[in-house]
Amino acid sequence: MNKLLIAVLALASMGTASAQIKLGVINTQKALLETDEIKKAQAEMEGKFKPRQDQMVKLQKELGDIQTQLNSGKLNDLGTQELTAEGQRKQRELQRDQQDLQEDVERERTEIIQRAGTRMQEVVKKVAEEKGLDVVVDSASTVFFKASFEITADATAAYNKTYPVTAAK
Repeated sequence: MNKLLIAVLALASMGTASAQIKLGVINTQKALLETDEIKKAQAEMEGKFKPRQDQMVKLQKELGDIQTQLNSGKLNDLGTQELTAEGQRKQRELQRDQQDLQEDVERERTEIIQRAGTRMQEVVKKVAEEKGLDVVVDSASTVFFKASFEITADATAAYNKTYPVTAAK
């Protein structure tokens, strides 16, 4: 019975080995980053977080001014102590603001990329079916491929068509 099973498996594998496999290659990261949705989200994030970035630039300037005053040598001991304490307080505030901003940006970016990544998988599957592809691999995991296998632009165009971006109000 084992010999029969091996023979059947061997025949089955020969049948699939002789079939020609149609292959597509996609640069998933590029396809995602070039979608209109991601470009719009990036612009919205920049606008959303700009006031906080501007506040941090202001704090950095204030810290520079404090350092200049401390280095001037024109302050008495009490003035130096007060200004040093203020500088330390502003430095802590700046560090907290930077960390909070980084965490907020990363959290929002991750949510956007996850949502778009899921959508892109659906789009790639649809593009593969339309093109009659059996396998789609990411270009990051390939050493070489012919340009004719590339479907990145097709996937981005299909994504933009499937998930159109509405103009900002």
